[in-house]
Amino acid sequence: MNWVAWQMLTGDRAKYLGTIFGIAFGTLLISQQTALFVGLMRRTASQIEGVREATIWVMDPEVQNTDEIRPLSETDVYRVRGVKGVSWAVRYYKGLARAKVSDGRFRQVMLMGLDETTMIGAPVEMVLGSLADLARPDGIIVDRSGFEYLWPGVEPHLGQELEMNDRRAVVVGICKAGAPFQTFPLVFTRYARALEYAPPERNRLSFVLARPATGYDNATVCQAIAARTGLLALSREDFFWRTIGYYLKSTGIPVNFGITIALGFIVGTAIAGQTFYLFTLENLRQFGALKAMGLTNGRLVLMILLQAGIVGSVGFGLGMGVTAAFFESTKSIAHLAGFFLPWQVACGTAAAVALIVVLASLVSVRKVLVLEPAIVFRGA
Repeated sequence: MNWVAWQMLTGDRAKYLGTIFGIAFGTLLISQQTALFVGLMRRTASQIEGVREATIWVMDPEVQNTDEIRPLSETDVYRVRGVKGVSWAVRYYKGLARAKVSDGRFRQVMLMGLDETTMIGAPVEMVLGSLADLARPDGIIVDRSGFEYLWPGVEPHLGQELEMNDRRAVVVGICKAGAPFQTFPLVFTRYARALEYAPPERNRLSFVLARPATGYDNATVCQAIAARTGLLALSREDFFWRTIGYYLKSTGIPVNFGITIALGFIVGTAIAGQTFYLFTLENLRQFGALKAMGLTNGRLVLMILLQAGIVGSVGFGLGMGVTAAFFESTKSIAHLAGFFLPWQVACGTAAAVALIVVLASLVSVRKVLVLEPAIVFRGA
């Protein structure tokens, strides 16, 4: 009977391919838009992931994400160091600065100031130069995508100059780093030098980065810091999700992506359901003949589910393949760097496609269940 089901399914090639196209198109929309959404949300907290040494972030209690910062006092770092259970605590600056390129162009950059001694938060992967070169006068490190944005068409090399806050900056290193949400160039330098490049404020310490001592966990130390200093202390994971939660609640990004994903599901269901229903109508005589030959309703339902499973599997494979090819072909584009297809998205899309297949086959199953075998003996 499985062979009969296959022959019935592929008898009309146009409807067979149309059903596959509908499922493939729905798969493409669901998986591609979901992966883009996940990648975009990760970008909002990419600077938190980039600081691998510190497991605790200390900030003003009103801070909701890594981009809206209320500066701390310089004395707060010493207050955090004095809390029991803190192994070490260092300064960290993060803010926006206006950079003037040598030809007179102005660009906004994201400026990171690293602790002078430990260099906590420095980029891990260097393309050109080394982290030690930040000791050179006016030295900065720029991420590769940022270099291409600041100097389009120029092969990445050291020695390029910028001007920030009327002060000279020289590129002594080029690195790879996680792309920020705003896609601004990332500029790393020493903490004291970052304060010279940044706009003047009374307080300019963005965060205190810390790590618990041996025998203490993040939660316990965070509570101790909050009780002792009145500041907000979060583990790296908690701050990561706090930042993502802010963008989920306060922007239209989830709604816009959600509408597209829902449309993909609806379109896939509509095309597959309509085509599969027409396929069933055209094969009612065949189903009636099989029923007259003694096939039970359960066996006929299994045949329909087999047909739906075949078109669902083929359509899912094609749609997921196009999605994977999209991310593979765009990984070298600066503004799309870091976007990829997570396995969780692929699994979730597979579940969505399975639901589409089930919904598309329900109407057909009902039509066959109420079918009278006598239809095969009726005249045309």
